[in-house]
Amino acid sequence: MQTVTRTEIPEFPLLARGKVRDIYEIDEETLLIVTTDRMSAFDVILSDPIPYKGVVLNKLTIHWMETFRDHVANHLLETDAEQFPSALRPYREMLEGRAVIARRTKPLPVECIVRGYISGSGWKDYQTSGSICGIDLPEGLRESDPLPRPLFTPSTKAEEGEHDENIPVEQSRRTLGDALFEEVQKASLDLYRRGSALAEEGGIVIADTKFEFGLLRDRPLLIDEVLTPDSSRFWPMDRYEPGQSQPSFDKQYLRDWLKRNWDMSGEPPRLPQEVIQATMNRYLEAYERLTGEAIE
Repeated sequence: MQTVTRTEIPEFPLLARGKVRDIYEIDEETLLIVTTDRMSAFDVILSDPIPYKGVVLNKLTIHWMETFRDHVANHLLETDAEQFPSALRPYREMLEGRAVIARRTKPLPVECIVRGYISGSGWKDYQTSGSICGIDLPEGLRESDPLPRPLFTPSTKAEEGEHDENIPVEQSRRTLGDALFEEVQKASLDLYRRGSALAEEGGIVIADTKFEFGLLRDRPLLIDEVLTPDSSRFWPMDRYEPGQSQPSFDKQYLRDWLKRNWDMSGEPPRLPQEVIQATMNRYLEAYERLTGEAIE
């Protein structure tokens, strides 16, 4: 399978080229979303891609959206490149496994973060204030401890090149309005609980994750990516030990390497082949554990 870092499909207008995804307009109501192998960390796109990464993210998102479709509606229309519009036929090999045709929605301005364990920015907030997003927590929690219950802790949806920021729950309620806030909060918590239970069967702890929703005629649909190594913290159950940071199947391994080898100024360093390979292996293993299938 070829590594894809950038797509050029002149038959359709390019609407956005994000950190990972290239999005094209098929028509006024339909999008082509291509998940590339670009790797971003600390809001910077790295020079070196991670082979298979885009396929893992795309196929895993499809897996979860199909698993949850009876609980939460999503934006997928077609996932088989053989069934894409005929104008995309010359690009079939490039698109296979890494692209979908989806309904066009209006993305909500809030990212729906759910945390089941205290880690990352939530751990930093707790150390400072004893709370996350304005939600008070018990004293004495350790890094990576399970929370008393999964928490809905929204963040801003930053513009390209800027950082997402945790926001108070009530701020997101004011932004979305009561009814929409309640709907996406309930859906996010439900998806997290269901996904966590299924992931445990594959030996993975989902510490936290991000969901995104878009409006289609005032109806929220699940969009973007779902329970992937890019949007979640995946920890191996058999190595989980609270009180410290955890080994992971997500890109935390790569972030840790960058922290040791980059002062966060100027261009990030090129990735050694062993780091590329180790990161790729983590993505592939996460996919296999969560779906029971291997990517060939």
